[in-house]
Amino acid sequence: MVTRIVATQAAGAAVQRAGKTARQAAKVVQKNATRAASGMLGLSGERMTKVDTAWLRMDSPSNLMMIVGVWTLKPGIGYDELCQRVEERLLKYARFRQRVVEDAAGATWVEDAELDVRRHVVREKLPKRPKGQEQAALQERVGELAMQPLDHKHPLWQFHLVEDYQGGSALLVRIHHCIADGIALISVTMSLVDGGEAPPERKRKQASAGAEDWIADTLIKPFTDMTVKALGAAGEGAARSLGMLRDPQKGIAGSLDLAKLAYQVVSDAASLALMPDDSKTRLKGKPGTAKRVAWCQPIPLDEVKAVGKALNCSINDVLLSCVAGALGEYLKSLGDDVTGQEIRAMIPVNLRPLDQAYKLGNRFGLVPLVLPIGMENPIERVYEVRRRMNALKGSTQPLLAFGLLAVAGLLIKPAQEAMLSLFGKKTTAVMTNVPGPREKLKFLGSTLEQSMFWVPQSGDIGLGVSILSYGGGVQFGVITDTQLCPDPQKIIDEFEPEFAKLSLVTLMLPWGE
Repeated sequence: MVTRIVATQAAGAAVQRAGKTARQAAKVVQKNATRAASGMLGLSGERMTKVDTAWLRMDSPSNLMMIVGVWTLKPGIGYDELCQRVEERLLKYARFRQRVVEDAAGATWVEDAELDVRRHVVREKLPKRPKGQEQAALQERVGELAMQPLDHKHPLWQFHLVEDYQGGSALLVRIHHCIADGIALISVTMSLVDGGEAPPERKRKQASAGAEDWIADTLIKPFTDMTVKALGAAGEGAARSLGMLRDPQKGIAGSLDLAKLAYQVVSDAASLALMPDDSKTRLKGKPGTAKRVAWCQPIPLDEVKAVGKALNCSINDVLLSCVAGALGEYLKSLGDDVTGQEIRAMIPVNLRPLDQAYKLGNRFGLVPLVLPIGMENPIERVYEVRRRMNALKGSTQPLLAFGLLAVAGLLIKPAQEAMLSLFGKKTTAVMTNVPGPREKLKFLGSTLEQSMFWVPQSGDIGLGVSILSYGGGVQFGVITDTQLCPDPQKIIDEFEPEFAKLSLVTLMLPWGE
């Protein structure tokens, strides 16, 4: 009996030792597999963040994830001088010297041994147009470049110089969104112009768990739990891929500390995941593979401030109200009934201190704003926009959207596309409002007269609206998919009349009563 007990105990101990050894071996295998998958074996470079990886993988035949911009300069600038400035200033930022190497778990920034400034700074010659139609030719070329992929064998950016444009020059800029967001690129701009300063030296350090990692880890389960259910129509395969992330042992995200999640965060996550589908207008549908851009002359910023002050609204409220009015007028001009119609626009929200913008990367969240395009009275509309914007203040949705992008950066491309398409189906437009310098800048001795940019859209979104304040004016720009909106200039042409209408009605209000 004693012998049997001792033998049983010995066998149990042996099983425990074997189990412990097996677990240790499994951990070693898992660690090595993770290291191999994350590109850490035999590859020297810096790992791309989860959010930046999401932007890298978001390219599609209908939407390339590039920020596209235009500068117009007077007098003109020379090609050689531009190359020299780029080499002296832009290449101080490591991201503009590095190419991207993708692997199963993400991507790595690697120095481009074959970096050639003249590969990235190229000459452009616009087709001859009658006097007064030069801008149309420039807009056409920008639309073409917006759908021309960057070369992934080299750093993901390119400058196109039109040396002779309206008595000066035009500089077209294409930068992949994985390099930086709009606020960060303002910092890059300020370092390029005359009198600009190079970015502070970055100290190389080992990657550590930061805010992005915490957000990604603590959001994976609640987001995927809700998204898997919401993605039923997207296909069983996509849902299964997302469902794998529920079990941390099967994923690559590490452990989850669900205790960090507050009720507010979960509620906001549910609001994002359960957003109703957007109104069906002609601006929503399946996009094609061609883009067009348009922009208007600047509206004086002082006038926008005056209207906002009179109505006790922010500048942002005034401008977004004008966007809603312009889109509504455009649809009505085509015979559409917009009564009671609303469209949802995703608006980026900066999540980093401005003095940290030089570090590049993407540090912004998104909030969904429903624009009342069917509301004709401009005063009622601006107050309704203000009410909706105020309701978004204090929301954790920008942080959650940032976390969602971090989660998306962990997924294989089909699963990422399925997750992000959920939001594409519920959104008509992406809108940005970026504050630029108040005074006009100098570049290579010339005056930067006008600056405009367009943001990329993801999934099936076919409309991007950009608002940029610069040099005392506010500039509106639109980029559209040609299948959904073949002539974006017609939208642009409605912005100034909408602002003029709001200004006039504001003056007519009974202020003395």
